[in-house]
Amino acid sequence: MAQPFYSSIAETLEQFRRKEISPVELIAAHLDRIAQIQPKLNPFVHIDAESARARARDSESRLARGETLRPLEGIPLTVKSSLDVAGWPCPAGSLLRKDYIPATNATLVSRLENAGAILLGNTNTPEFLMAYETDNRLSGKTSNPWNPDYSAGGSSGGEAAAIASGCSIGGVGSDGGGSIRTPAHFCGICGLKPTPGRIPATGHFPPGAGAFGWIGVVGPMARTVGDLRALFAVMAGPDPGDALSTPIPVREIASADLRGIRIGILENPELGRPTPETLSTLRRATQILCDLNHRVEPFKLEKMDQALELWWFFFGPVIADLFRQSTTGRESDLSPMFSGYLEVALAEPKVTLESFQKACVDRDLVRASLLRQLCDVPILLSAVSTAPAFKHGDGNYRSGDPYNYRDTMRFCQWLNLAGFPGLSLPMGQSSEGLPINIQLIARPYEEELLLAVAAQLEKARGPWESPPL
Repeated sequence: MAQPFYSSIAETLEQFRRKEISPVELIAAHLDRIAQIQPKLNPFVHIDAESARARARDSESRLARGETLRPLEGIPLTVKSSLDVAGWPCPAGSLLRKDYIPATNATLVSRLENAGAILLGNTNTPEFLMAYETDNRLSGKTSNPWNPDYSAGGSSGGEAAAIASGCSIGGVGSDGGGSIRTPAHFCGICGLKPTPGRIPATGHFPPGAGAFGWIGVVGPMARTVGDLRALFAVMAGPDPGDALSTPIPVREIASADLRGIRIGILENPELGRPTPETLSTLRRATQILCDLNHRVEPFKLEKMDQALELWWFFFGPVIADLFRQSTTGRESDLSPMFSGYLEVALAEPKVTLESFQKACVDRDLVRASLLRQLCDVPILLSAVSTAPAFKHGDGNYRSGDPYNYRDTMRFCQWLNLAGFPGLSLPMGQSSEGLPINIQLIARPYEEELLLAVAAQLEKARGPWESPPL
């Protein structure tokens, strides 16, 4: 039997039906893989081998009784260590949360388990998820499967590294400014940032409540678009714990709906200057879309600069002020990376009630303007960031540095301000052998169209390529 580390969900379920592999064998193989990978890349915070084996035995018994396979029957998954899983530590990368063990599951965790998924463990993050590199004082740094000298990205870097290295078939990340899409880009896998409310964020830390519901979302990560869609179909749906929760059923996209879609190639200088290799990868994706007979044309969004500034207002000084209140007196426990974020964000003008209220109004007005501009352009294509993965320690929030996040990650950040869905898809490699992803963007609640167009691109691109571990 071939190694099962890089099979898709559909392939694995078919292997179960044909009795080519059993859930018990599959989980054992993935646990062995984790034992090999964890010392090299450090993607995991917690591994629950006993529970995984028990659930695998349960799935095997169901198959022996001839029961119908559930949508994720026996599928090994992982989740970011900012999502509640009953009985597991959920530190979100911080010494301040090292003793927190939730008593109940996040809503989407229960949905995955009810669909038959087997959770192997949870994965590493930067402290409080506030960086584009995964490193912290509690569980250390996570390395990139393509080259361990490079970052796996953040804040869902542990999740991306685990999936790319074959430790799990897929999993769950979260995204407040690119934290699903950037690690997927760095590690060469797929990641979907959904519209706020499509997948409930109930049980996630930090909570996406109040004015921050538009900023942070949870979403699936996997190696293929088909796997993204399978996970999205299980995770999506309303939940009373998420104030933006929406009762929109998952829809099928007919092939006729994909004919001649107007696709805009986002050309906003405010988003930064991508590397030549990134631009070459975008041109490849553009040519594929043209070959698929889509109407592809350059497109510029007005008010992009205001969207970026508003995103930073909420993600920077507002959230930093909230963290400052909860971390005062515990500064010695904070990681250098998180302290660096606080230093930069709190140096901004002090947040007042008036400035906060104005920013909330401005956000709604900017979002309305962006939606109007996209009324007949259902899909946009852009970079994920200006460059592939950076080396460990190079990324930061300091203005003027070559890997300053506010310059390099703008392609992702504005979507979180506007509440638009975005998908990160592998499409090329740099001369150093690092993955380069492209980003597809849709209007709110049109994840199904986003996934369908991404599947077309993926098919034309060719099979997913694994890292040279």
